Amino acid sequence: MAITSGRNFWCLCSSILLIATPLAATETKLFDSVQVTPASEYTFGIEGPAADTDGNLFVVNLGRPGTIGKLPAGGAASELFTTLPEGSVGNAIRFDRSGTMFIADYKKHNIFAIRKGGADPAVWFHSDEMNQPNDITIARDGTIYASDPNWKGREGHIWRIAKAADGSVQGQIMAAPRAMGTTNGIDLSPDGRTLYVGESSSGQIWSYAINGNELTNAKLVKAFQPDTIDGLRTDIAGRLYVARILKGTIALMRPNGAVEREITLKGKEPTNLAFGGSDGKTVFVTQRQGGFIEAFRTDQEGREHCLQRGRC
Repeated sequence: MAITSGRNFWCLCSSILLIATPLAATETKLFDSVQVTPASEYTFGIEGPAADTDGNLFVVNLGRPGTIGKLPAGGAASELFTTLPEGSVGNAIRFDRSGTMFIADYKKHNIFAIRKGGADPAVWFHSDEMNQPNDITIARDGTIYASDPNWKGREGHIWRIAKAADGSVQGQIMAAPRAMGTTNGIDLSPDGRTLYVGESSSGQIWSYAINGNELTNAKLVKAFQPDTIDGLRTDIAGRLYVARILKGTIALMRPNGAVEREITLKGKEPTNLAFGGSDGKTVFVTQRQGGFIEAFRTDQEGREHCLQRGRC
């Protein structure tokens, strides 16, 4: 979930760039970000990008809270895909290997599921013990890991949500070796053994080994300035892409925390990102400043893109 700053929201409504050119329409160099959709398509809560196997990108809060927008493959404007039940507001979207879409509903403490080919959200998991959930990631076996921040308390947890032997979906807070800050961006390593968690309050990114319902071997990967990180994703090389909200960049770094580059964006408030395109090497970024989607090309396929196609 994006961090809300105390300053006024500035809308990027350029008289020059009203309708952006689709990224696929022109040859672009690597890491050169371009605006893909018009400004003000999405609300201040623009978040949760995820691409399906057909190359469509899905993003929460198109026009108003509680909606999910769809940017068709190669498109330059979003369209309404579906609306969540009354009172629910999405914050994250991910796809599993079967093509099922999962949506984190931070208002009503739900994880919704939409089967491939459908558009009707059904509750997959609910818990009143959750603060939110916020961001989610999905393992090869379908297990969902969800960040669950307490923004006022500047603390948080990680939930593990999976099917039990009887077919029921069960979730619980994972035991951890340290007290966590406001857990936000989350993703897995390509081999599924390591969970990366960003803590917005401290600006730190931590890695954990996964042992069933426990997180072990906590390691500080990188410390950015407090309140300057949001969503994150990994590629098949194991590198992390971190949305530097309020800085206007995506930090591309190795698993050891070494930053390879800071990718400059068109807007200054990126909330999250997702890999898409036919080869999984287009990175789409949700931009709170202006309410649009921008994108750049990278040199490695995203972990999720590879996972959805059964190669990872």
